[in-house]
Amino acid sequence: MINKILMDLIHGMSLIDPTDLIAGTVADAGKDADIVIITAGAAQKPGETRLDLLGRNVAIYQNILGDVVKYCPNAILLIVTNPVDIMTYVAFKISGFPSSRVIGSGTVLDTSRFRSLLANKLNIDARSVHAYIIGEHGDSEVPVWSTANVAGRKLLSQDWEHLQESDRQELTTIFNHVKNAAYEIIQRKGYTSYAIGLVVTDIVKAILRSQERVLTVSGLVNGMYGIDHVCLGLPRVISDKGILKTVNLDLSPSEEKQLRHSAQVLQEVFRQLNF
Repeated sequence: MINKILMDLIHGMSLIDPTDLIAGTVADAGKDADIVIITAGAAQKPGETRLDLLGRNVAIYQNILGDVVKYCPNAILLIVTNPVDIMTYVAFKISGFPSSRVIGSGTVLDTSRFRSLLANKLNIDARSVHAYIIGEHGDSEVPVWSTANVAGRKLLSQDWEHLQESDRQELTTIFNHVKNAAYEIIQRKGYTSYAIGLVVTDIVKAILRSQERVLTVSGLVNGMYGIDHVCLGLPRVISDKGILKTVNLDLSPSEEKQLRHSAQVLQEVFRQLNF
């Protein structure tokens, strides 16, 4: 019997360029693939804790990654499953792949939301805003106000601590809209899909075309900012080799403290997994 999802896709084949569509195992569909994108994850059950859900997702990854390692030993892993930073670290540990070839979608979506909201406020094209969200893709993520700029001109004329209270409140409101966007979308339609789909497409293009784009993907951190043994979102140069290097942002003392806290949050969750 033909896979029901595949059937749905096949019905649109006349509308796109010629494409081969198949459904099967990793051996059937992904042998020697350049990229393996993993979105698989369990839905949270009523009354289930986050750790319980994580435990089930780890079991799913253990089941998937054996075949991925066997049939796609040179692939770049792109992890999208939430919580993406934890699952990226899990994939790194299970696969045994070099850290440069295990990439999570990280805070690329959060960064896009951040730039879009700032652009709307400034009435300019979002592509002209250069600002980052780093750390966990989640509640402890960090807005990097100190380096945010348009055409090289910083958005803040002085350090966060020296801003007027009204300005800090306005900026905090923007950041809270970024941080809570997924919750609002899920409440309204049950899930997020379109923006994260664009994010994954952007990351894949950067890899396959070896664009050497700077994207805030999740990857292993060892030593930077005093952080070790955790995956989180930082601006990284992406090519067909995976992560080439990580940009060492000149963070303010407050931002660096927040980033270390974000790393600690993730490390504590991973410890509780007993993985």
